[in-house]
Amino acid sequence: MNACDRTQRRGATLLEAIVALTLLAMTGLSGLALVRSAANLTVEAERSESVVADASNFLNSVSLWTREELDQRLGEREQGIWRLEIDRTTPELYIVILRDSLGARTVLRTALFRAAPVDATR
Repeated sequence: MNACDRTQRRGATLLEAIVALTLLAMTGLSGLALVRSAANLTVEAERSESVVADASNFLNSVSLWTREELDQRLGEREQGIWRLEIDRTTPELYIVILRDSLGARTVLRTALFRAAPVDATR
């Protein structure tokens, strides 16, 4: 092997090493971006879980309201940090929807049964 061939081989080896390091760096950066994204999603999931837990606690208290209390609150209104919508679909069935404060996203929804009052004149 002459000196020219050895110089070309060393140059090719250096080029291969540079390409390998570049690929390694790109893979590392991609992995780092993936880990960062997963961490952000975890934080968002924890925040959403907290919001749903708070909404569930509020909806639990709404579920204890009497028929009269539900009738007084028919329609949509602000209720603390929530947008509360109560609709009576039948004489005995109420649909309760709890949305975020902007009313853009439904957080929880349920149906509540309240027996119709018994007619005392019968």
